[in-house]
Amino acid sequence: MASITANGIQIEYETFGDSTSPALLLIAGLGCQLIHWPEALCQAIADSGYHVIRYDNRDKGLSSKFDGLTADEVMQKIVALFRKQKVTVPYTIEDMAMDATGLLDALKIDKAHICGMSMGGYIAQTFVLKNPARTLSLTSIYSTPGNRAKYPPTQEVTDAMMQREPLEREANIEQSLGFFKLTYGTGLEFDDAFHRSLFARAYDRSFCPEGTGRQLLAIMSQKDREADLRQLNIPSLIVHGDADPLVPLAGGKATADAIPGAEFMVVKGMGHVLPNLNAYWSDIKDAMINHMGKA
Repeated sequence: MASITANGIQIEYETFGDSTSPALLLIAGLGCQLIHWPEALCQAIADSGYHVIRYDNRDKGLSSKFDGLTADEVMQKIVALFRKQKVTVPYTIEDMAMDATGLLDALKIDKAHICGMSMGGYIAQTFVLKNPARTLSLTSIYSTPGNRAKYPPTQEVTDAMMQREPLEREANIEQSLGFFKLTYGTGLEFDDAFHRSLFARAYDRSFCPEGTGRQLLAIMSQKDREADLRQLNIPSLIVHGDADPLVPLAGGKATADAIPGAEFMVVKGMGHVLPNLNAYWSDIKDAMINHMGKA
């Protein structure tokens, strides 16, 4: 792994594959670190002929953290946004898309395939809208066009998201397990060992619950991109599970409907899951490679 200055911040990143191959930028979701894109997945895509880049979004992992809001202040702003009140936020989805642009600039990559999951999908869509000439293709996974009022999570998931992250390691891991079991869907058995190991690694690598809160503020204040997406002329793959209680299937369908010619891949029984080649993501990986190859 390495660190580089991009868009005025430090971004931690890692690459796989030949740097002369077409680039694929992987953008992580809310609260996730680059390790949430498993090494086995990145290497499998690289072995198919791509230069794969995974990185820590701002406020997570080993990338720059943003101070200025306490946990209580973050929660107050989240509640205000739920009540449809206007608030100021530390940064926006657009700022996070500029981080992605800055990273590619720093790595001297002119064009890339862009893939994001969940919040990363919002960032990926925004990047593509701002940089169509630098985009080889778009893959948006578990995401919406941005109007959160149209695509709310279930009440049970909303309540779970509003719980504070425990500071103690084991309690934090258990809470993460509980949340992802809740959002996992119905198609496959939840892999407790895989997730427990991943959450332990993430906690030990960088624990910053305030960063998750600040990222959530960016999500909740994001713009509606639907009209802009209708003008997009980029090969696009939209992936969604039909059992997602966090970002409902309707959000993925709206994204696919908005982008001209977009391919829509619906995965039966899948909820809002973390990448795992042993569960759903072997097929998603193959679909991505096929999509990028056609593009």
